[in-house]
Amino acid sequence: MSDLLLPPEQRYAEMIAKRQNEDGSELSVLNLGPTHPATHGIFQNILLMDGERILDGEGTVGYIHRAFEKIAENRPFYQITPLTDRLNYCSSPINNMGWWMTLEKTLDIKIPKRVEYLRVIIMELARIADHIICNSVLGVDTGALTGFLYVFQYREKIYEIYEEICGARLTTNMGRIGGFERDWSPTAFKKIDEFLAEFPDIWKNFENLLTRNRIFMDRTINVGAISAEKAMSYGFTGPNLRAAGIDYDVRVMQPYSSYEDFDFEVPVGESGDTYDRFCVRNAEVWESLKIIRQALDNLPEGPFHADVPDYYLPPKEDVYNNMEALIYHFKIVMGEVPVPVTEVYHAVEGGNGELGFYLETDGSRTPYRLHFRRPCFIYYQAFNDMIKGEMLSDAIATLSSLNVIAGELDA
Repeated sequence: MSDLLLPPEQRYAEMIAKRQNEDGSELSVLNLGPTHPATHGIFQNILLMDGERILDGEGTVGYIHRAFEKIAENRPFYQITPLTDRLNYCSSPINNMGWWMTLEKTLDIKIPKRVEYLRVIIMELARIADHIICNSVLGVDTGALTGFLYVFQYREKIYEIYEEICGARLTTNMGRIGGFERDWSPTAFKKIDEFLAEFPDIWKNFENLLTRNRIFMDRTINVGAISAEKAMSYGFTGPNLRAAGIDYDVRVMQPYSSYEDFDFEVPVGESGDTYDRFCVRNAEVWESLKIIRQALDNLPEGPFHADVPDYYLPPKEDVYNNMEALIYHFKIVMGEVPVPVTEVYHAVEGGNGELGFYLETDGSRTPYRLHFRRPCFIYYQAFNDMIKGEMLSDAIATLSSLNVIAGELDA
């Protein structure tokens, strides 16, 4: 049997015995996870250690496998949205909007400009929330709790905006085919304006706490670095790829939802280390704030959903009083509206990178095949390669900076 087919514990046992026979020094096997507070989810890394230094490692996934793709293939299209919430649940609205755009591409639905701008606003708020979590928790994992406590209250304010728009906070189930379930209230816009007024000073103070902090820099610079070539070979996207020096952003390369209308920069790092990943996400927050402000200032008038009665649920008062609306409601809820036979891939720039939906339909009420292209699954493949030769404490900071979300890792 090939050594690669043996369980890691068995392979490592042979390496440990060989090392002891050669020079008498001791190696050890360490289980980092699956229930360890620093792993940010239920996944395991079996590490071969020489004291505090990592010689080798192997990651394990599957602890929370929920078979989302197979569940989706047995659900009507509308009922798949709650599954997308539970991928990267730190930025659920981006997942929701990506799924609706995939269906709209499948159905060849033209979306009103107002809807596209509203989607941009909510996706950029979700990106900010995602980066708040990643960078503040990276501070915690390197011993700095203050920044986390300082900025998390503004993640809460973003959740209050979600709640005003759709009634939910973490898993939002936001939007519908063609737009939103209701127009945004004046209170929602007021909350967004308040956030834009208050948050920049808070984020600047957070950056001042860590960006030039000598302890934080020593813990993150040249830690968990990955070259541009290796990042590309693994399939990295998003902030983790841009930190390695590759200027790739789905919003720019394959614009969707009118992103071509907005003026923003794509922050790019150089070394691909933990510090660069932190700095790239910090800079992206500033760009997201710019995008939101532009979208609000230039928000078009018009409907909050497309005119697609075959796919968009009619108002409840019409269902109660109008036979045609009742028929549409029944057909949509029961998934009886036909979907063209086609094959579609649509990607959005998620909080963690390129989130893609590959959908194949056969004309029935459910997908024939649905695959989620989850960026975290790709990052985790590279993790053990990135930490070889590093200290154990460096592995914690590296995993934190990759922002591997267990829900997206193991769909």
